[in-house]
Amino acid sequence: MLGLDIQSVVTDIPPISAQSAEKLGYPTQKPETLLERIIKASSNEGDIVLDPFCGCGTAIAVAERLRRRWIGIDVTYLAINLVQRRLRDHHPDDLSPYEIVGAPADLASAEKLKEISPHQFEWWAVDLVNARPARDHKKGADSGIDGYINFFDDKSGKAKQVIVQVKSGYAGVNHVRDLKGVLARDKAAIGALITMREPTKPMLIEAAAAGFYEPKDFPGRYPRLQILTIAELLAGKKILFPEHRVETFAKAERKTRHEQEELFK
Repeated sequence: MLGLDIQSVVTDIPPISAQSAEKLGYPTQKPETLLERIIKASSNEGDIVLDPFCGCGTAIAVAERLRRRWIGIDVTYLAINLVQRRLRDHHPDDLSPYEIVGAPADLASAEKLKEISPHQFEWWAVDLVNARPARDHKKGADSGIDGYINFFDDKSGKAKQVIVQVKSGYAGVNHVRDLKGVLARDKAAIGALITMREPTKPMLIEAAAAGFYEPKDFPGRYPRLQILTIAELLAGKKILFPEHRVETFAKAERKTRHEQEELFK
């Protein structure tokens, strides 16, 4: 018995809805079922899947799950930020090693990116601290927030927030005061100011005056306003906050390769 030829228009796979478990909030996201069909029909295990405009990484995530090698290309660090999180969420225990080519790896290349595109520099810097970018491709008023990290540190189930601000150019004590104002306005727990240059003594004094955040149900105390340089982040320094449970991007549904294979048998 013969089946139908492959059609050029797919009608049996619905688009991603607002309630979909795989929805990540990326405007051009495609259903994984669609990419599953395309990759299975056009490649075998071990083949290379190339997505030159990978966006939120649907083709990459599916290729990884189907044991294909893959190359993803995108022009924005916003996409790189999201794809990395998606891969880690899909494959917390069995993610294949991969390399990001073209991202700054030292201070000189970070300076070059800043000169080429301050916005791309911001997204890249936000990714360095594992935060979610606060703005996407759409232009809008600057709220004083470039990124944020949601975390949970008590039994209420209500998320607390780390606000991230990036200054690629001059940063002075006035920027620390501005970040204090944003913390108060948004009722955020912790603020992090990322700078290219070493902070001045007045900046450090002003940051120290913000005091500490001390969670009720989690041990430790954390500086409420922290200043980190790009050089420090490249050397491995991190924002200090209660990290036992973190939510940044909407989480992609976790499935091991075995579970996914069983699902599509």
